[in-house]
Amino acid sequence: MKQSFFALFFLLSFWAFGQKVSFNIKYSEQLAVFVFIQNLSDHYPENVFKTAFTQSKYNTQKYKDLIVKFERLPIDYSYSFDEYPYGSKIPMQSRDILKKNLIETNNLNDFKLRSIGILPNVTLQSISEIISAFTPIYNELIYIPNKDQFEPQLKKISMYSREKNMEYYFQTGLLFYNSTWDVSIPFEIAMYPLPNSMGFTAQAFYNNFISAVQTNLKDYTGFFSVMLHETYHILNDEQSLAVKKEIAKNFKDNPSKYSNYAYQLMNEALATAMGNGYVYESLNGKTDTNDWYYSQYVNLMAKKIYPTVKEYIAQKKPIDKNFINTYIRIYEENFPGWINELDHIMTYRYILSENKKDFNKIGQMYPMRSSEESETQITMLSLEKMKKTPLTKIIIISQNHNEKLNLVKSQFKELNQWSFNPDKEFQYKILLDDKSQLLIINQQQSPIETFFANSK
Repeated sequence: MKQSFFALFFLLSFWAFGQKVSFNIKYSEQLAVFVFIQNLSDHYPENVFKTAFTQSKYNTQKYKDLIVKFERLPIDYSYSFDEYPYGSKIPMQSRDILKKNLIETNNLNDFKLRSIGILPNVTLQSISEIISAFTPIYNELIYIPNKDQFEPQLKKISMYSREKNMEYYFQTGLLFYNSTWDVSIPFEIAMYPLPNSMGFTAQAFYNNFISAVQTNLKDYTGFFSVMLHETYHILNDEQSLAVKKEIAKNFKDNPSKYSNYAYQLMNEALATAMGNGYVYESLNGKTDTNDWYYSQYVNLMAKKIYPTVKEYIAQKKPIDKNFINTYIRIYEENFPGWINELDHIMTYRYILSENKKDFNKIGQMYPMRSSEESETQITMLSLEKMKKTPLTKIIIISQNHNEKLNLVKSQFKELNQWSFNPDKEFQYKILLDDKSQLLIINQQQSPIETFFANSK
């Protein structure tokens, strides 16, 4: 298979020791086809790729079967970094490693060699065969019709990065987050065309940034502020274990009852303040008057914390205890009602329910989620595991009501004085000593949605 790619390179200079880390911008055909196939699944919403495919001559049973086969391949595995404070380090995701390897290899054989051990060989072979089958389809339907617009975009993006001294913003993030980066590891930035679109997508992981770029992109300021927003998530993730423990301790030691949910919100709020606030203002000469993020909680908190972030950047200071205490105070003074708003606290959730359908229903009601765990058994063991997390805790009891309710009561000291009628439907919410909310639902006949509606 011919691998065509168009690469542009620019260097971001480190201040320390005069060393440089390279940021490689390129088009990755392999990644583009992988994403294309993902978007053809029935489980994905309508999108430009699906529209192009369904209206083409390739919308046949042969290729539909390959799409279903791809969708059913077991490629999603993960492991956590348990020595880090809960939620502070992104778990390893096998799908992201596969995308990383697609970006960093020039053909599917090299991709398979790079990916051996991540997935069984038979799965890797199936992925490669399906990508190979869809590559000419992708090129005919998407890449070739948009090539004349897309390839000049890469040149313009590279030129913009040099003119605007993008290395400054990377170094600024390293200092602010008190993070580190090995300069021998380059950033690989893979882009692919997104025709007939008013926006672009962005994702960052490991040493990669990937983006579907609309072919008529003109707002390079907005694009780079989002790119650096995502890069700041990486720098946050790469903080040392000692730094992460110190940050977690400072939040835990703060007496405010709001400190836990402020902590849960911080990663996204800071990346937004840094990328969509500081970077955008520096590049554009003025702050963005539009929303900085699609979640109102992230958007509003980022804007409130922005003056403090700017002050720390100006003073070349990293996040410290004073910053964290200021951050918590801003949350508490400006948004005291948030810790009772399900749209906010359900973003970070741990669900126990013996009815698997509840997980999907909750996901439909609260699609925003940064952290989520779930189990289908309500036992002493599952409750102990739940108690160790700072997440919002939802326990749904739909059978053996008296037994399960008493078990739950015995495991939370905050429920010592709580009384209940096991034969009556109810929902009960309480703020625990770890400053997370516990929501207990005793369900008899009513649909689960009813209880959450009553909890708003």
